[in-house]
Amino acid sequence: MNYIYAPWRDGYITDKNRDKKACVFCGISKEQEDDKKNHVLFRDDLCFVVMNKYPYTPGHFMVIPHKHASSPLELEDELWLHISKISKIGIEILYEFGANGVNMGLNLGVDGGAGIPNHMHIHLVPRWIGDTNFITTIGESRVYGVDFEEIYNKLKEIADKKLDRA
Repeated sequence: MNYIYAPWRDGYITDKNRDKKACVFCGISKEQEDDKKNHVLFRDDLCFVVMNKYPYTPGHFMVIPHKHASSPLELEDELWLHISKISKIGIEILYEFGANGVNMGLNLGVDGGAGIPNHMHIHLVPRWIGDTNFITTIGESRVYGVDFEEIYNKLKEIADKKLDRA
């Protein structure tokens, strides 16, 4: 068995004050006037879609309920169904963007791998053959071969077309 270590995550894992800090997602939820600065692709009364600040691959974004909840178990069925619908359209957006595949997932709780465990969010990660390598592990770096703002603008244009029916 091979083991891959990620020592750069240690600071996050051992941060005892992590849960006491203000919720970044609640901040974005309330700051509609800063949507462009925050790279929000879409928002309505129930949720918003925002680019991941530390993407796994170019175009990685998240669907997030405005309601501060740590799990789908804390959401009303109507809200859960709505963010599921928005996530489904998000997959369409990524395919139109050019992705060959998509990873979609929830990380619930610290032990479940959630970077922000107190406010649930659905990750949508576009994938291409050969899109990742070991530079992250070996060099403690991510190679992001395209401009973040350019990706945001392309996804925003597609999202504006597709999410108008949501």
